[in-house]
Amino acid sequence: MEAAFAAAIGVLCACGIYLLLCARVLPVILGITLFSYAINLFLLGMGRLATGKPPVIAGGAQYADPVPQALVLTAIVIGFAMTAFTVVLALRSLALTGTDHVDDQVDGPPNGGETRGA
Repeated sequence: MEAAFAAAIGVLCACGIYLLLCARVLPVILGITLFSYAINLFLLGMGRLATGKPPVIAGGAQYADPVPQALVLTAIVIGFAMTAFTVVLALRSLALTGTDHVDDQVDGPPNGGETRGA
């Protein structure tokens, strides 16, 4: 179980980093999302994988640690908000520049070389 969990985190990290290295906006956003999923799984795994334990302290019983679960829930909400923000930012950048490259190595100005003030 732990090996499969670690492998899933590793695959998500590798795919996220690969997508982060692309020169287009959408793969970069997807890479950030995959990497945040890997981090969320890592945080959840820090609370030790356990099944059949009560979520609250009972008399003389072992319990599951609620702090990693709360951290992951908060990270999911923040990650969703940041993903929505970056998608809107990417769409606005696409509307202004006419390209979806993340670097500034574009051949010429947008709109076929026309300038606005001329």
